[in-house]
Amino acid sequence: MMLNIGLLGCGRIGQVHGATLRGMTTARAAAVSDAMPAAAEALALTLNARVMTSDDLLHDPDIDAVVIGTPTTTHYDLIHQAAANGKAIFCEKPVDLSVDRIRECLAAVDKAGVPFMTAFNRRFDPSFAHLQRQIADGVIGNVELVTILSRDPSPPPLGYIKTSGGIFRDMMIHDLDMARFLLGEDPVELHAAGSCLVDPAIGKAGDFDTATVTLKTASGKLCQISNSRRATYGYDQRIEVHGQKGLLRAENQLQNTVELANDAGFRRAATEPFFLERYAAAYRAEMEHFVDVIATGGQMTPSGHDGLKAQILADAATQSAQDGLLKKL
Repeated sequence: MMLNIGLLGCGRIGQVHGATLRGMTTARAAAVSDAMPAAAEALALTLNARVMTSDDLLHDPDIDAVVIGTPTTTHYDLIHQAAANGKAIFCEKPVDLSVDRIRECLAAVDKAGVPFMTAFNRRFDPSFAHLQRQIADGVIGNVELVTILSRDPSPPPLGYIKTSGGIFRDMMIHDLDMARFLLGEDPVELHAAGSCLVDPAIGKAGDFDTATVTLKTASGKLCQISNSRRATYGYDQRIEVHGQKGLLRAENQLQNTVELANDAGFRRAATEPFFLERYAAAYRAEMEHFVDVIATGGQMTPSGHDGLKAQILADAATQSAQDGLLKKL
């Protein structure tokens, strides 16, 4: 059976998901919709898909599932409409910038009984997924300390900063989800700190460009997260997990694996330039998971509950960085 998927949003992430669906044999992008008609027409042409309004797409009985890759402010209404029309839902993070509105979305999804996936793609990165399986298999024993480093090559446009919800809700939310994924239990304490060291304009807009968070679980496991909007050497994505019997580490993904050694020392390739290149395999794997679970009736993960938990942590981190206080979760 071919799964017919509607793409809501034909920008950068919509194009990524469209490309994945184009290469699948069990699902296809049957229709696309975007507020910019030219963007919808261009993507539809590459996918041999219909261009529709979002309302028509969501009410079309031939559409089995939707991928929501539109601006965050539109997610709430689209999720409610999709659920009411019985569509399986794949939603980019964050589900919404309001925890209460996320809960309302999940209530609508539960009432409709439709599958829902929060698109935390990093869980599907081959290296990160393998690292988590090694933890689950007890290779390093009980986890004691998780360290996550995530640094962008440069800040996004200031206009985006002003509407993103801030560095903790926009950027670190991926790492907060990864912390839960690797710790295997929810944090009960959080302390955050933020500074503006890259661009003073970001601070004037009410945000930080450099941030850290420390998380603690009920059993005492610790996680340290470090974020920066600037990395002069490329896109920095690393994880280290220390346990009672050893250490697991996932290093940066480089543009190639060739290393030059001469009298000047050792030289390796640069990191991948940004997230689209670094997480290309993860984007493919998460969409394959979404399609497979719909077909087999398995467990959708990350779930809407995972999206809610990450948003709660991001909110707490934002508040902690602003008031300097430890937050009990």
